[in-house]
Amino acid sequence: MFDNLSERFDKVLKGLSGKGRITDENIQKTLRQVRMALLEADVALSVVKDFITKVKYRALGKEVKSSLSPGQAFIKIVQSELVVAMGAANESLDLNAQPPAVILMAGLQGAGKTTSSAKLAKYLMEREKKSVALVSADVYRPAAIEQLKKVTEEVGATFISSSTDQKPLDIVKAAIKQAKKEFSDVLIIDTAGRLAIDDDMMSEIKAIHKLANPAETLFVVDSMTGQDAANTAKAFDEALPLTGVILTKADGDARGGAALSIRNITGKPIKFMGMGEKLDALEPFHPERIASRILGMGDVLSLIEDVERNVDKKKAEKLAKKVMKGKGFDLEDFREQLVQMKSMGGMSGMMDKLPGMGNVPKAAKDQMNDKMTNRMEAIINSMTPKEKSFPEIIKGSRKRRIASGSGTDIQEVNKMLKQFKQMQKMMKKLKGKGGMMKMMRGMQGMMPPGGGMPRM
Repeated sequence: MFDNLSERFDKVLKGLSGKGRITDENIQKTLRQVRMALLEADVALSVVKDFITKVKYRALGKEVKSSLSPGQAFIKIVQSELVVAMGAANESLDLNAQPPAVILMAGLQGAGKTTSSAKLAKYLMEREKKSVALVSADVYRPAAIEQLKKVTEEVGATFISSSTDQKPLDIVKAAIKQAKKEFSDVLIIDTAGRLAIDDDMMSEIKAIHKLANPAETLFVVDSMTGQDAANTAKAFDEALPLTGVILTKADGDARGGAALSIRNITGKPIKFMGMGEKLDALEPFHPERIASRILGMGDVLSLIEDVERNVDKKKAEKLAKKVMKGKGFDLEDFREQLVQMKSMGGMSGMMDKLPGMGNVPKAAKDQMNDKMTNRMEAIINSMTPKEKSFPEIIKGSRKRRIASGSGTDIQEVNKMLKQFKQMQKMMKKLKGKGGMMKMMRGMQGMMPPGGGMPRM
């Protein structure tokens, strides 16, 4: 996420970070480079101008020049202004309404409204402990209702039936009545999208909004459309009283233009961002954490939350006790770690949140993908219990059998065994004084050639 922007910022700010003295001249030069980085990231020109003006005002003042480490002070200003541009803090949903609290989903066709509706339902059910019902008022797009039904069933929410023979207003009226009858806390209404903004579309959604009186009206927009996303959001906001934005496909957005432009242009907060196709891949949007990611500082808080939410604590404690007692870390333990990693968004999702990832070459990052994790798991699954416990017995004929059973080749089996040995060494370092720091340094060996964790 935001790889291109992070890379540019890393190059621009690295030159200032170690300087003991900062002059007006090198601040002006750096700001020109920051401006270019933001424009290349497809951030709206008005947002870039405002951002540069604010950073320049603060950078040329006492805040930087009187600092003992002026380079770091300048980077801190850039970070805080990035946070301000994106909305200062996360704004949660306001569902303080008589049940069912209605959430109206609006946006263009293809933005990801239907999937985001199911993701939001899952989020509310798991983290807010709400009972959620969903209904589709999209009677135009072929299979739209069926698509919502499928994803609603996948997340375990209540699906309220509708059909293309009905009028959207009748669908909404009946859905509210049914959601009340079934004591649903929240009703999410998935509305029709169009390929472009048109008067008919706006008239229909205005009428639905008036009837449903939603607690939240969320605009769903594809982050990969850059500043166009902000302009479309503005057009919708002029027709509807939007309360927030869901930014979809943020995991594939290497630029960041939408995230940095929407709040400034519309005045509406980004409340969530979609970070993948899976139905649990929806994250609350925290501007301060995103700013840290952009500047290569990682997002440790989100990573900790992922661990808290997804890691099986009993299994983790059992493994920790096993390692501390000096009992070996075997291939079954390694497989369990791969499974836990997948539940936290996979290797790529974790890497995005680790500090220093801006220093890892793109080619190295691309190698550490979820396909690699799945193949490693398949290799271990093709082993016998004895092989998992005593990997040293895995030689020629056994490797050929394992490769054949997992649909891989001997080279991949060797590679997996090598990474397992590196992990085994790291686990041994957990014993004794300073174990965790030793283990983190050892993680460098887990990275592909040319990559590496930042030195600690």
